[in-house]
Amino acid sequence: MKVLVTGASGMIGSALCDALLARGDSVIGLTRDEQRARGSNPGVVWHTWQPTLERPPAEAFDGVDGVVNLLGEGLGQRWTDETKRRIMESRRTGTHNLVQAIAGLKSRPAVLVSQSAVGIYGDRGDAIVDESSDASEGFDADVAREWESAAREVEPSGVRLAILRTGHVLDPRGGLLGRMLTPFKLGVGGPIAGGDQYMPWIHVDDEVALIVWALDNESVSGVLNATAPNPVTNRELSQALGHTLHRPAVLPVPGFAVDAMVGRELGEVLRGGQRVVPRRALDLGYKFRHPEVGEALEDLLSDG
Repeated sequence: MKVLVTGASGMIGSALCDALLARGDSVIGLTRDEQRARGSNPGVVWHTWQPTLERPPAEAFDGVDGVVNLLGEGLGQRWTDETKRRIMESRRTGTHNLVQAIAGLKSRPAVLVSQSAVGIYGDRGDAIVDESSDASEGFDADVAREWESAAREVEPSGVRLAILRTGHVLDPRGGLLGRMLTPFKLGVGGPIAGGDQYMPWIHVDDEVALIVWALDNESVSGVLNATAPNPVTNRELSQALGHTLHRPAVLPVPGFAVDAMVGRELGEVLRGGQRVVPRRALDLGYKFRHPEVGEALEDLLSDG
């Protein structure tokens, strides 16, 4: 299979490219900085693309069977007006430009797997949330809604579309787990803002495997939650991480401290949560490799 990946040099993208190459696929990567990307993964064929300014080069799609869209400015930063603009446009305009390039091809890929986020559901407390749940309001929900809307522009072209609403991807190299490791290793980690909020999570290996599964299976289309089947609260995640690292996990981080670190708007999102379950993935037959958070953390951190 020949797969084109946007966001191919990011945390999820690099893991996906490695998995595709390991099974013998050809991988095309789109990147802003071709020289840096080539150094990070020389097995990928790289093309330069400025996603908010232009369509990807048509030659990047030659012989491509499937496309995976992972591009997007990082959400884990203080949400100034300018940052929010970049976050939104990297997804909305970048995905629109990608889809318009696909639509203009004489020979189109069979499938587009496009990233989204569980932030679309907003703060749902203890309520169980699946793909049938309504979207919420707020900036993070608006970003996901616009991201998905841009991806759906591909459907009139006859390309199969799968949208993965992803939770916190656990990977020690970055993301939520990467930020938690240092304080927890120092013995000063603990739950944030009370710790009762649910944190939908997924092991990076399952995130990658879900993407590959969606690429390969013609029965997979529409929206799917890319989260482990057993969501946990922030307190439970903290306790599991402390247990894995043999460190205490009892020092709470109050809500006002979260606001001071990341700003009130993002802090409000972090104090909320979603008890998300991957109902459609399970119904369609996906088997999770790491359904329990304790085992997932042991697997990720077993080498230290």
